[in-house]
Amino acid sequence: MAEIKESFKNQNILVEDRNKVTITGVEQVESFNDNTIILRTIKGGMVIKGEGLNVGKLNLDDGNVKIDGNINGISYIDKDISQKGNIIGKIFK
Repeated sequence: MAEIKESFKNQNILVEDRNKVTITGVEQVESFNDNTIILRTIKGGMVIKGEGLNVGKLNLDDGNVKIDGNINGISYIDKDISQKGNIIGKIFK
């Protein structure tokens, strides 16, 4: 796992017309449904909220994910959180 973190140094988020987002530096997709996608990135946890969300393209080898749907918000969660249960617990607190 340490090798993955070393190969990704930057994280970029590109939002196109509020209906497509491309994110680099993604380590893992923790969970997803039509309204919420939770990712673990090199900069910490990330939550994408919206409607009709769909993970269109996922390449964890390159650390890239493309998401389609109506994007309402993107937020970070503390970098210290490393376990899935803690991330989800913090989001729905």
